Amino acid sequence: MLVKAFGAAVQGISAMVVTIEVNVGQGIRFMLVGLPDNAVKESHERVVSALEYNGYKFPRRQVVINMAPADVRKEGSAYDLPIAVGVMAAAEKIKADALGDYVIMGELSLDGSLRPIKGALPIAIRARDEGFKGLILPRANAREAAVVDCLKVYGVDNLKEVLEFFEGTRELEETVVNVREEFLENVKQYNVDFADVRGQENVKRAFEVAAAGGHNIILVGPPGSGKSMLAKRLPTILPPLTLQEALETTKIHSVAGKVEGGTSLIAQRPFRSPHHTISDVALVGGGTFPQPGEISLAHNGVLFLDELPEFKRSVLEVLRQPLEDRKISISRAKFAIDYPASFMLVASMNPCPCGYYNHPTRQCTCQPGMVQKYLSRISGPLLDRIDLHVEIVPVEFERMSERRPGVSSAAIRERVVRARQVQEQRFRDVEGVHCNAQMSSAQLRTYAVPDSEGLALLRQAMAHLSLSARAYDRILKMARTIADLDGSATIRSPHVAEAIGYRSLDREYWKG
Repeated sequence: MLVKAFGAAVQGISAMVVTIEVNVGQGIRFMLVGLPDNAVKESHERVVSALEYNGYKFPRRQVVINMAPADVRKEGSAYDLPIAVGVMAAAEKIKADALGDYVIMGELSLDGSLRPIKGALPIAIRARDEGFKGLILPRANAREAAVVDCLKVYGVDNLKEVLEFFEGTRELEETVVNVREEFLENVKQYNVDFADVRGQENVKRAFEVAAAGGHNIILVGPPGSGKSMLAKRLPTILPPLTLQEALETTKIHSVAGKVEGGTSLIAQRPFRSPHHTISDVALVGGGTFPQPGEISLAHNGVLFLDELPEFKRSVLEVLRQPLEDRKISISRAKFAIDYPASFMLVASMNPCPCGYYNHPTRQCTCQPGMVQKYLSRISGPLLDRIDLHVEIVPVEFERMSERRPGVSSAAIRERVVRARQVQEQRFRDVEGVHCNAQMSSAQLRTYAVPDSEGLALLRQAMAHLSLSARAYDRILKMARTIADLDGSATIRSPHVAEAIGYRSLDREYWKG
């Protein structure tokens, strides 16, 4: 008997339906075709053991399974469940009437219990778009998939539940999630706060500017000055995720298998902090079977690179294109995948190898020229793509011992949100631009023109600091953001002066 069950294959951050055709007939062979990888081929042993453990017999006849479309590679162990259900239906052990109404996915253990899968959310979206009645998958993935409306999602614990459901002797419990209520409940839940940070008011101001305009920022300071502490609090002052952003972020994490069991939507902006030993493929994504990298996992959030000069040069150079285009293209011989990568880059570094160049109380022990050699590990083109260069010094004891809390993240976030609302209104008719950091050079000439005093100040800075054309654009973008925070429609000289002050690494004493 020939039956058809339905699964799905994840490609990039979307999915496509896979038809699993099972024919049981005369003979004793088992054949699995349709470009399966090794994990899919090994499903035979898992399926046989799971069926026998739950009181079913794998048919002692010829079983031919075709996974269509046959020219698309099928990867992973999530096809175990639809293969097992299809084999039982083709062997007439269960009814096949309702098989065409459901997409079925799940990895089987030898006892028939189900393990979580990757990509549950994009699979659910595709199942709804293709008109399926429901989706059956492991219970650990049910809440993640249930955020999709107009689709019944059933989370199950073992193979026997699914077989009895199609036989008509068991009812499965539908997983229902109140997406909006849960999202609004969790969207502002943070474990850290800027109120915990003593002193560093100038750095907090720099972070406020960066968050308000979506600008990249690098912190330069000695060990123990609070660089990592400040960076980890940046997501708390960014505008809360919208539902659309949360859905997009969750899809990426779902494909990478990073969504925790029982989670529906990711409600907070991601914060990714890879170690400096990371490879370029792990950072941007790819591999033999392409997966999202750290820059895509940081989409709609923050990518923090601590000790930036310690990263391999090749790793840092691959950041240049995603920082401009806000996406990464992974190309292979037979296909190409685009992963979104719209993130804020926060980097930190010591000012020199010993860490104490320009320290107010400690002497730098580096040899002449070592400071510039250390800084030159970061290429000029990459440094130009970082808008704010901020020097940070250790906090004095009197400030650290203060009992009075600092300004809270909520208060800073309120100002940031107001500035972002101004930008949303400004760019409402411009596709793909949502904040000042995303402006093109042509848009700068329209929206970021300083007054005569500001222009004169900028001309002097360009001549004195020998700034590049890209640095010129960055200063104008920052000045536009500072003016938005100030509630000013015009960019005035104080706004330009503050923006120039955030280009620390362009100053003369960093060049010698």
